[in-house]
Amino acid sequence: MPNSSTVTTFLLLGFSDTREQNVLYFILLLVVYLAALIANCLIISAVSLDQQLHTPMYFFLVNLSVLDLGSISVTIPNAMINCLLNTWEISYSGCVAQVYSLIFFLTTDFFLLTGMAYDRYVAICDPLHYETVMARTVCIKMVASMWVVGLLYSGLHAGSTFAITFCSNVINQFFCEIPQLLKISCDHLYLIEFGVVVFSACLFFSFFAFIIVSYVHIFKSVLRIPTTQGRNKAFSTCVPHLIVVSLFVSTAGFAYLKPNSQSPSDMDLMFAILYSVVPPLMNPVIYTMRNRDIRVSLWKMFQSGIFSVRNTRFPLIGLIPRCNLLKEN
Repeated sequence: MPNSSTVTTFLLLGFSDTREQNVLYFILLLVVYLAALIANCLIISAVSLDQQLHTPMYFFLVNLSVLDLGSISVTIPNAMINCLLNTWEISYSGCVAQVYSLIFFLTTDFFLLTGMAYDRYVAICDPLHYETVMARTVCIKMVASMWVVGLLYSGLHAGSTFAITFCSNVINQFFCEIPQLLKISCDHLYLIEFGVVVFSACLFFSFFAFIIVSYVHIFKSVLRIPTTQGRNKAFSTCVPHLIVVSLFVSTAGFAYLKPNSQSPSDMDLMFAILYSVVPPLMNPVIYTMRNRDIRVSLWKMFQSGIFSVRNTRFPLIGLIPRCNLLKEN
């Protein structure tokens, strides 16, 4: 194709061409998507319904779950439809929207993880001023600024990506991914996107350095706690966040910093799945397994739901003890 003006659709070549394998991929994607959807919605519901969890840490966690739902909803539903219909076309505007949305959710996710690291730093290193520093209005302003910066940054990234001229419309991925789009460029405007990538690397490295420095101070403070129980409690609030950060940085870093090959590679598909699918699926599991408050809140929510359903189905059950008492009298 001579230039980008003639590109009306892109062809995604992420999965198999055979009908049978596409049905299998559809089932796997459906299971993964439903699991991520249910897990993140459970965390959002548990934190929203439990007054004891209305703290800055869980406020950030709810926003993280919302971003995880957004990021996995950008790629998986479209891939499921393509597998089911055995077609891999996506419109030019749909590809633009996919790139913009995915960059927005991923970058805002990382900004939020940085804010969560600061929250843990204040809670452990300066607990006496925690309520003042991490007040409700402060947390809302922090999260709102992260969302706004994510919107602006994703617009810059998407705009620079689609300013290039495309010589082909074949993308060797199951969604519109920036590294794969750069492979099919045929002019020198990709240098603009390269500049944006360098700027992004510097930006994310500074945020990552902030997280590392925060945890260095956190570990120093935790090691000064005299009791083993106190140290374990402090570590238990940091370990889930540290695991989530490591998972996000490692998967996204491998996907965007590894050398690009012109020929299709299974490694490209694997890394794309790792950073776009695995974190939204694993983040709720990590926080649930390592967080007792979340587990207790979920159990209370399930219990209240079960008992409310029972009372709705059998409304006269609650009257049985009173009826027996009237008979005895």
